[in-house]
Amino acid sequence: MLEVIGAGFGRTGTMSLKLALERLGYGPCHHMIELIDDAEQLDLWSRVAEAGTADWDMVYRDFRATVDWPGAAFWRQLVGHYPEAKVILSVRDPRSWYESAYESIYRARSFVAGDPLSVQRRDVVGRMVWDGTFGGRFEDAEHAMAVFTEHNDAVRREVPAERLLEFQVKQGWGPLCDFLGVPVPDEPFPRSNDRQEFADRIADRLRKEE
Repeated sequence: MLEVIGAGFGRTGTMSLKLALERLGYGPCHHMIELIDDAEQLDLWSRVAEAGTADWDMVYRDFRATVDWPGAAFWRQLVGHYPEAKVILSVRDPRSWYESAYESIYRARSFVAGDPLSVQRRDVVGRMVWDGTFGGRFEDAEHAMAVFTEHNDAVRREVPAERLLEFQVKQGWGPLCDFLGVPVPDEPFPRSNDRQEFADRIADRLRKEE
């Protein structure tokens, strides 16, 4: 059962947040990377993308938290289905977010090795993110940033304040641990998945799929 729902879009520090939540005991934490590394997850989310909904208890049966897409695309359903779960809205400056997303996950949509799984992954992410969230207009920066801003505003409006933490990873452990009611670890906050690390991960995945 989900205890933490990440409503923030990809490229708002979600990989660092995933690692932080797992360090705090909220693991496993679901993230888009599951669809890259696990064929069963890819098949599962293909069905979710097609239906637009799911048996969420089944989808997240092995997870205590979720961040990033694909979960962020269904945040309203998840917030309603798990009324006791806390919600984290990871945010960053819209222009900075757009540039990061464009240069990493958007460009990666065309890095298809040609095998069926790689093609399926591109199609699933396209339906949920590039077409489903951005209406096929992600290359229009002003449109994409407007979608990003309205998404964040909707989360702020619709999630009760006592359930919601608006969070930037540069804030570190303090706000996150206070919100979750857990001790602050005696170690640096995780920093992961910058653009170069993302590019290296994609290149490594394509080598494996060749």
